[in-house]
Amino acid sequence: MVGGGAIPGPGEISLAHRGVLFLDELPEFGPRTLEVLRQPIEDKIVTISRASGTLTFPANFVLIAAMNPCPCGFYGDPVKACTCTPSKISHYQSRISGPLMDRIDIHLDVPRVDYDKLMSVDRGESSTLVRERVEHARTHQRKRFSNQRGLYANADMRTGDIQKFCILTDDARQVLELSVRRMQLSARAYHRVLKLSRTIADLADSTLIEVQHVAEAIQYRPSQTN
Repeated sequence: MVGGGAIPGPGEISLAHRGVLFLDELPEFGPRTLEVLRQPIEDKIVTISRASGTLTFPANFVLIAAMNPCPCGFYGDPVKACTCTPSKISHYQSRISGPLMDRIDIHLDVPRVDYDKLMSVDRGESSTLVRERVEHARTHQRKRFSNQRGLYANADMRTGDIQKFCILTDDARQVLELSVRRMQLSARAYHRVLKLSRTIADLADSTLIEVQHVAEAIQYRPSQTN
């Protein structure tokens, strides 16, 4: 995953630099493999040390991961009953550590797709329209960071950059403060919520981060961390 060998070479996370790293069935990866992702997600580089020397590879990737809610896959399903015991469910979900979960900005539950929707001829928003909206948001970010070395997108912002570019309305600030206290968010999660709120505001073509942008970003945080 991170690379290595007698003569260190790049691993999957470096090969995904400036791209997407998709990990399916996330809990099936070994704990050591998953935990080694934590620092590259944070620092966007990976360093491999050997007796002959040390090499650093870039690792600025978008991590997308998928997992079932339990070993049988039906925990919480409204149609088919789950056959797993509570201890099995807890053990399965706890394979993903709290610190790793804390580094993932968007958590989404994907429910079963109803038969009627599968057979429906109605189509949602086209990929072309979505792409246009994303490109428009990225244009905002390119202008925002045009004079900032090493910054290309909101995800690249450091603590000082967040304070400078993530300007909230008073109401949005109150919602964020209340959410941080109630959900007991870590400092890392707090900064990630702000960066995500900034992106949501960009998609909405808003200069300031407003209540609805913070509320949506908070909604994507996990309700509880293992």
